[in-house]
Amino acid sequence: MFLEFFESKGHLAMKSFSLVPHNDNSLLLINSGMAPLKPYFTGQEIPPRRRVTTCQKCIRTGDIENIGKTARHGTFFEMLGNFSFGDYFKHEAIAWSWEFLTQVVGLDPDRLYPSVYENDDEAFAIWQNEIGIAPERIFRFGKEDNFWEHGSGPCGPCSEIYYDRGEKYGCGKPGCTVGCDCDRYMEVWNNVFSQFDNDGHGNYSELKQKNIDTGMGLERLAVVVQDVDSIFDVDTIRALRDRVCELSGKEYHKEHAWDVSIRIITDHIRSATFMISDGILPSNEGRGYVLRRIIRRAARHGRLLGIDGKFLANLSTTVIEGSKDGYPELEEKKDFILNVLTQEEDKFNKTIDQGLAILTDLEEKMTAEGKTVMDGEDAFRLYDTYGFPIDLTKEILEEKGFSIDEDGFNAAMQKQREMARKARKATNYMGADATVYESLDPAITSSFVGYDKLEAVSRISALTTEDEVVEALTDGDKGTIIVDATPFYGTMGGQEGDKGVITSADGKFAVEDTIHLKGGKIGHVGYVVSGMFKLDDEVTLSVDKENRSATCKNHTATHLLQKALRDVLGTHVEQQGSLNNAGHLRFDFSHFSAMTAEELAQVEKAVNEKIAENIPVVTKLMTLDEAKKSGAMALFGEKYGDTVRVVCVDDYSKEFCGGTHVSNTGEIQAFKILSESGVAAGVRRIEALTGQGVFDYYNDLEKKLEEAAKTVKATPANLQEKLEHLMADLKSLQAENESLKSKAAKEALGDVMDQVQDVNGVKLLAVSVADVDMNGLRDLGDQLKEKLGEGVVVLASAKDGKVNLIAMATDAAMKQGAHAGNLIKGIAALVGGGGGGRPNMAQAGGKNPAGIDAAIAEAAKVLAGQIDK
Repeated sequence: MFLEFFESKGHLAMKSFSLVPHNDNSLLLINSGMAPLKPYFTGQEIPPRRRVTTCQKCIRTGDIENIGKTARHGTFFEMLGNFSFGDYFKHEAIAWSWEFLTQVVGLDPDRLYPSVYENDDEAFAIWQNEIGIAPERIFRFGKEDNFWEHGSGPCGPCSEIYYDRGEKYGCGKPGCTVGCDCDRYMEVWNNVFSQFDNDGHGNYSELKQKNIDTGMGLERLAVVVQDVDSIFDVDTIRALRDRVCELSGKEYHKEHAWDVSIRIITDHIRSATFMISDGILPSNEGRGYVLRRIIRRAARHGRLLGIDGKFLANLSTTVIEGSKDGYPELEEKKDFILNVLTQEEDKFNKTIDQGLAILTDLEEKMTAEGKTVMDGEDAFRLYDTYGFPIDLTKEILEEKGFSIDEDGFNAAMQKQREMARKARKATNYMGADATVYESLDPAITSSFVGYDKLEAVSRISALTTEDEVVEALTDGDKGTIIVDATPFYGTMGGQEGDKGVITSADGKFAVEDTIHLKGGKIGHVGYVVSGMFKLDDEVTLSVDKENRSATCKNHTATHLLQKALRDVLGTHVEQQGSLNNAGHLRFDFSHFSAMTAEELAQVEKAVNEKIAENIPVVTKLMTLDEAKKSGAMALFGEKYGDTVRVVCVDDYSKEFCGGTHVSNTGEIQAFKILSESGVAAGVRRIEALTGQGVFDYYNDLEKKLEEAAKTVKATPANLQEKLEHLMADLKSLQAENESLKSKAAKEALGDVMDQVQDVNGVKLLAVSVADVDMNGLRDLGDQLKEKLGEGVVVLASAKDGKVNLIAMATDAAMKQGAHAGNLIKGIAALVGGGGGGRPNMAQAGGKNPAGIDAAIAEAAKVLAGQIDK
């Protein structure tokens, strides 16, 4: 209803953007309807229309600790918005908000109350004179409530609309009205009038282009229309809430603690499902950490409700079923979403058990020290390192009469936040470091004409150095050239930008990289080799043919690789990143274990078979719906227009792709996987070569093989046989060497049986021998133990400035109390070392040969302390 209403007012309805911000470092996640539209508000990019409307999925985690404790808070919500970029302003925005709520939705006008910023007389007058609201029903609020700003940049007053839900939702206090903290008066609409520019120091100037940014929470409006207590009672969310109750066997509104857990799980599984569908994976930092925290909170509250086993994937299917009509990507990525949730829940179950074990150790330590309050840093370590929630720690400790130093915990938390804040770059309003390109005219754009040609003539529309926009570039200058139309492909979609040259009547410019800039500009980055380049010069742009050809081979091979991986490993495989350049290809994909040698061989074989089939590579332009129906694969989190480019390799591979490709698979020539490794939780990486890169790889391998064969006086053909002979000879020589060393050590020791001592009825032979390593010492110990019959042997030797110690005890000696491991511990410190081991055999190392005699003498005292008298 909302989108159709604003389309009738000349707005372009745009689909929800991904939750992952694009070119905006100021946000981890999209948290409002206007956030993805910031470039249009700032004028850095020209919007597709000056009036836009969206239903944007959003996540806010600022008050995550309050989720569940109240029925008001949620992390995931859908924000309805209508936006004007320098078009209409207060009169229209206010009138349409009133028209939609009263005439389209049908809310009672007598139960609606507008508010305005305290100094915004213009908005007050519109509400009173144009809409006809009595002045006593229009509320003026201060800057904290009714003025929107975010550091420096565009800002302005707000006008909100509140709905009176009736006395049953009120606090009952006399004078309860709009602005009260109770649930009676609910804000359902917020018009933000961006009319000022804040310089960051509290100085405001009028914006030339005034904008409208309206936000209305879909869930909040549903609460009002359905006349229910909270967002958790709205029909669609209630279906999910009821499923949680069904799985747990708990009734909602029966016990407060249950209600908290039910709400947390209901909210968090919505957030997690949508985040994973946009390509976010659990990790220990950034948005991945937000996701991990949300999943783990939900999993823990499942335990508290008594839900047996893993349950999050089960619940996620309910989310997908309820939201797939509006967000078809949920159904498309269903297998992947469920897989990620299951893997993360498994990990958390292990984490919880690990955390409980550490918590038990800390409890024992406190008991031993007579403490009843856990150190705040210990509690924070449990929380931060092991993902163990603080409320769980408190709960377990309270059951046993302990508490937590919460001030200490908060101090540790604050310290970490400050460190994170310092590590975060200071950014401008757009959350990106300001560059010279921000100063370019937004009206300048470039078209790419390089799919079917590598040379084009065009006109220079802009020039920059590394620091400023300029009129000309001359000999040796580094800079960027922007033209109207270019055959150079700009880095995008994993494909590196083209290299080449730009020439004019009197100049040559070497292009080292090609990049995409805001507003549809393509920048050719490099330096002037000779001559001069000026604005409006006609230039010839020539792409490096060999570089492009090699890059195309790697890009098309990446498409074949993704299909082969899905065939061999399963449809959960999704691209998580890629790099294609002239040298090699790199492909990151979702998979939860290392690939076996057999799987890698299968994948490599499948790709090479498709190369050998010489299949035409065809590019088609389709509508988004046609492309999806054809089975073409889209990238996670990518925003596509109404028309998309689909690259097809027969029916084998179909992918949305804006990159450049070979005309048939035979051009790739060959494909070779170099490595497969893990790069993050649930993400693997394959690096591979194609074409000449494969031939160069095998040529290099052949050279190394010939060099290796030459080194051992063999040929590549008989190298293995030669190496087997050499290994047999080496093994024989090593055995002979060990035997000689053992004999030499024994001879050096001489007859030591006269040095056997009687220690409380147990025979002890404790002696030193020169220059014997640990292996030799063990052999010697075995021989002496056999000669001794029953008893304990202790040997020490200095070799290469270090000490080796060994102790051995026979069965009879152990029965009398001898323990080789404890004996070694008792004497190792005298040689500056440490060690230990089993009761029958132990060893140690040391750094102080001068202490050997003292250690040998100490052995009898330590053994005496062990023997039962």
